Amino acid sequence: MLNLEMNGTRCFVVKIFLGLFVLGVAGTEFEKVFEWKQISYTNLPDRSKGSTDNETFQAYNNVPMGATHHKNRLFITIPRRRPGILATLNVIDMTKVSRGDRSPPLQAYPSYSINELQPQYEPDLHKLISVYRTRVDACERLWFVDTGMLEYPGNRMQVQRPQIWIIDLKRDQLVQRYTIPASIVREGVGMASLTVDVEATDCDAAYAYIPDLVANAIHVYGLRENDMWSFNHSSFTHDPTHAALNVAGQRFEWDDGVFSIALGRNDTLASGKMVYYHPMVSTTEFGTFTNVLRSKWIALSGNYASLFEPLGDRGPNTQSTMHHYDARTGVLFYAEINRNSIGCWNTRQVCEAGNHAVVHLNNRELIYPSDLTSDSDGVLWVLTNNLPVWIYGRLNESDYNFRLWRQDPAVAIRCTKCDNVV
Repeated sequence: MLNLEMNGTRCFVVKIFLGLFVLGVAGTEFEKVFEWKQISYTNLPDRSKGSTDNETFQAYNNVPMGATHHKNRLFITIPRRRPGILATLNVIDMTKVSRGDRSPPLQAYPSYSINELQPQYEPDLHKLISVYRTRVDACERLWFVDTGMLEYPGNRMQVQRPQIWIIDLKRDQLVQRYTIPASIVREGVGMASLTVDVEATDCDAAYAYIPDLVANAIHVYGLRENDMWSFNHSSFTHDPTHAALNVAGQRFEWDDGVFSIALGRNDTLASGKMVYYHPMVSTTEFGTFTNVLRSKWIALSGNYASLFEPLGDRGPNTQSTMHHYDARTGVLFYAEINRNSIGCWNTRQVCEAGNHAVVHLNNRELIYPSDLTSDSDGVLWVLTNNLPVWIYGRLNESDYNFRLWRQDPAVAIRCTKCDNVV
């Protein structure tokens, strides 16, 4: 009782202070773990010994997009949106980072050879072309989609079919590689993330939910079935009224559709977990259930329009890339690109603007949060990368452009509307 009373008093004082000076932003800021001016590499291969890569490393073109932490290893992705990228999938062993090293180099994962592009960009399904984001499941497996596409300005090409890769991190060995058929999607570029639904007690009964921001679809892969099916719905498309974005002085309009999927608590009445999803260009959160997505029969029937519903609006300027549901607090965390912030919503409350809060806002260092994930300890990890400046302007190569952050969810929401004790 004493701790609760002290906590309530502390929140009251903090809210008064913050209300006067920073417009009510009352969360606990994330801890900055690493930051980079430009990306560098370690343990590079000797190119005199048969390397087949036909591109030269160009540091400026390497913009990290995804970050996943698992047991002191950070998996960093760099999609091939411009030439000169040594590896699209990388790792940092945090146990080997020197104390005080705030910009550790990357190393290709699983190897440089698997990340190499073939001469004349010949297809090779045993190699990686372009990966946006990764996820680690409850069975310690790394999942990701290789889009198979080079997005070079003026020279876009689908080098090979997109694929789903699954790597056992306990052994660093590939356990599954599934080639996505043309009947599911023509190009892989829209599959920029995935969410894995599995319990550690039955690792074969895994499903990957893959939002497609270009095709405006949610694709589902069943591991046991080794099969794939898709859903299409009006809620997967972008909202044109929220297409105008203003990030770090860059004004532009995007049309990215369904972008992120987060899994909530199990609903016994619905016989499945709540599924939260949203287009990036939208401020509305939508919902369905895992028992819907898991059903190929429902997908093929086409009779599912009423099974995808809006939950509510998050409020102005809350366009979000990734989001994640924290089971301990019941809170959804959002990577909000249009206001340089990490937002939150306690799902025990109605989904409306008044119930959403900001836990971290920084108009200089939190520019474009491109990924937001959770590790096996429940710690949140956020990657920011200044992407719109890189696309429409010019990054300052003498300044820090890419940053990695972390925070405990319960700490992050203290004294916000998302805090269960407030």
